[in-house]
Amino acid sequence: MEWLPFELHPGIPPEGKPLPDYIRTAGDSYNARLKSMADEAGLPMVFHNRMINTRRALEASEYAREKGLHVEFHEVVFRKFYGEGQDIYDWGVLFEAADEVGLDPVEMRQRVETGMYGLVVSASIQEAVMKGIRGVPAYIFEEKYLISGAQPYEIFRRVMNELGAKPKNNGS
Repeated sequence: MEWLPFELHPGIPPEGKPLPDYIRTAGDSYNARLKSMADEAGLPMVFHNRMINTRRALEASEYAREKGLHVEFHEVVFRKFYGEGQDIYDWGVLFEAADEVGLDPVEMRQRVETGMYGLVVSASIQEAVMKGIRGVPAYIFEEKYLISGAQPYEIFRRVMNELGAKPKNNGS
């Protein structure tokens, strides 16, 4: 599996902005479903009352990819955002994430601020849009199947069966 950057709302200012009423209202049932799934997995889930700018975190993730720690960094950033409700545009939050996985936070900031990862992130987003991705999470299997959004395990099982994947010994 390869994680690629994608911005849901690219026009959000650095300081974020309040959630519009239509998103807050539409998200209530979706958030309840996500919260239920998180509870079942024993994971904390915090819902923001603001739209957070994610661009800096996406570019910092590219620095982590370059250093071979992309997955680890991404998991910590996810935890800080979804589990702790932190603003992942904030350098302090990203510094903590970098430090936690063994990245140099100062070098990360210097490299991100040069803009060197901006083109990588933009190209990835453009490619995703061309493939029909409009939301996250999104999974593409063998360039044939697109699963978008937080879906039940059974959906993934069906796709894997369709692709001929063999279940592991534990039956999952």
